[in-house]
Amino acid sequence: MNTATLEPAAHLGHRSRPFAWVQQSLTLAWRNIVRIRQNPEALADVTFQPIIFLALFLFVFGGAIAGGGGWRGYLPQLLPGLLVQTVVFATMGTGVGLNDDFAKGVFDRFRSLPIARVSPLIGAVLGDAVRYSLSIVILMTSGFVLGFRFDNGVGNGLLGMLIVLLFALSMCWIWVWLGLVMKTAQGVQGIAFLVMFPLTFGSNIFVPTSTLPGFLQAFTKVSPITYLVDTERALMGGGALQKPLLITLAWMVGLVAVFAPLAIRAYRRRT
Repeated sequence: MNTATLEPAAHLGHRSRPFAWVQQSLTLAWRNIVRIRQNPEALADVTFQPIIFLALFLFVFGGAIAGGGGWRGYLPQLLPGLLVQTVVFATMGTGVGLNDDFAKGVFDRFRSLPIARVSPLIGAVLGDAVRYSLSIVILMTSGFVLGFRFDNGVGNGLLGMLIVLLFALSMCWIWVWLGLVMKTAQGVQGIAFLVMFPLTFGSNIFVPTSTLPGFLQAFTKVSPITYLVDTERALMGGGALQKPLLITLAWMVGLVAVFAPLAIRAYRRRT
């Protein structure tokens, strides 16, 4: 019997297995993790950048921003906000890497495999969760060395770290979509920086919203970054939690609901 005639049938059976896409996505996520192990310099943005940003804003600007409290008084306010900025910036790498994989023909090989169409995208997102987690661990460890503590309890502090990770996994679908619709990785990175700089620096990460000009306050008060920072500060240091947490969760659901279908649609068009 000709084995070539059996191959399509085998592929069809593999595709039709319930929830086979979950295993396929995890397998492709592991591929991305292995790539990180083989190319550790790709982790520079999530290893050195958090430490540099913490030292820069804490020791260079901390005294001026915090006033008489000095950098030690500024650390409990800065670190939760800087955690948000660091992880949010790390999400850009997902779209850049995805665009680069397309340019190298990696997804042409995926297309020939008997896997669900959505598996390569989900695998890319899940694989980059390792990068986000590493960034969180490095920044928080640096903060603990400098004297930061979870004043609202270790459990709440860990929950705050988990929420940042989940927000990053939600937000990265924006860059996945851009990585699929733009022609070059440089273009994805350029657009991402144009979006991320005003979104993070025009927020309450470094200074209270009340100190900003009126027009910038209006932007800050509706920014998802502001509510995520408020959630982190409430979980790690105490304070009002319900409103910022609910709004943050709503933003997470909205980002996935809007940009994940757009990304899947763009992927199907491109493949």
